[in-house]
Amino acid sequence: MSTRTRSRPEDETRSPATPRSRPPRVTGLVLGTALLVTAAVLSLAVGAEYIPLHDVWDGLFSPSGSRFDNIVQELRLPRTLIGIAVGAALGLAGGVMQVLTRNPLADPGLLGVNAGASAAVVTAIAVLGITSFTGYLWFALAGAALAAIAVNALGGSRSATPVRLALAGTAVNAALFGYVNGLQLWDLNTLDSMRHWTVGTLEKRDPELLLKTLPLLLTGTVLAFALARPLGAISLGEDHARALGTSVRRTRVLSIVAITLLCGSATAVCGPIGFVGLMIPHAVRAFTGPDPRWMLPYCALFAPALMLVSDVVGRVVVPPSEIQVDIVTSFLGGLLFIHLVRRRKVAKL
Repeated sequence: MSTRTRSRPEDETRSPATPRSRPPRVTGLVLGTALLVTAAVLSLAVGAEYIPLHDVWDGLFSPSGSRFDNIVQELRLPRTLIGIAVGAALGLAGGVMQVLTRNPLADPGLLGVNAGASAAVVTAIAVLGITSFTGYLWFALAGAALAAIAVNALGGSRSATPVRLALAGTAVNAALFGYVNGLQLWDLNTLDSMRHWTVGTLEKRDPELLLKTLPLLLTGTVLAFALARPLGAISLGEDHARALGTSVRRTRVLSIVAITLLCGSATAVCGPIGFVGLMIPHAVRAFTGPDPRWMLPYCALFAPALMLVSDVVGRVVVPPSEIQVDIVTSFLGGLLFIHLVRRRKVAKL
């Protein structure tokens, strides 16, 4: 009898760590999908002019050529699809970056990736006279990669700490955005071309931009999900990762490639949008834990939902004008930073 009574508490302590922790995670994915669908419906219905849901449905599946059909198909549907693609890309990039660096403050905006893409695009427009999207897309990718490498090197590479990476990212951000502003003031044509792009927005974006970047976004997404298991091993420490048969160097290189493809493409389409890759991994980690195999799917669902909700908020706050989505996400990100500063210490990965 004593053996049986002792074994039952042990079984109870083991079960919550494995089987009982899975249903909430799966439930979270279902809730994330529902939230994304709801955000997409709001994005199609809400704006300067509210469109009833039945008219949204008709505009999508049985258009009759009405004014509502044109608004849904020509304006809001492309905007919603771009928001979903860009939001998922930024969320995945932030999740990969935080796990790779084991830095909860890692973010494509904070670590200079978005600034690098912006600086490269401005250079392509002002110095080389490139104005086509296909032309400066490759500059955005190259700028994002160089900025990521520079921040990692300045932060100490393998010996980098969260504080050093944050400081290095702040320095690179300041330098690159100073360069962008200076180049715009020097060339008024560049200023006119870039003033709307440098503030990240989903407004008036050509849907062809999404089609041209879709192969890059899909490649980065597949690569990020494929790296979930080796990234999980690296999060335990490089020695543990090697003991489990994970190539640390290859995982780092492929992670940088995934981050570059995701952030560079997203920035080329919408301009620099900050804090999405910081907020979402922080929020979902409370439900998924540090395991990237769960965290990355959560990021791919909740990040585009955040993008679309922020875009809808920007449309209705000061009608008939709009507030760009980057301004809304930056405001939310500022609130998150205030919360982190007030905490005694930042959670470690």
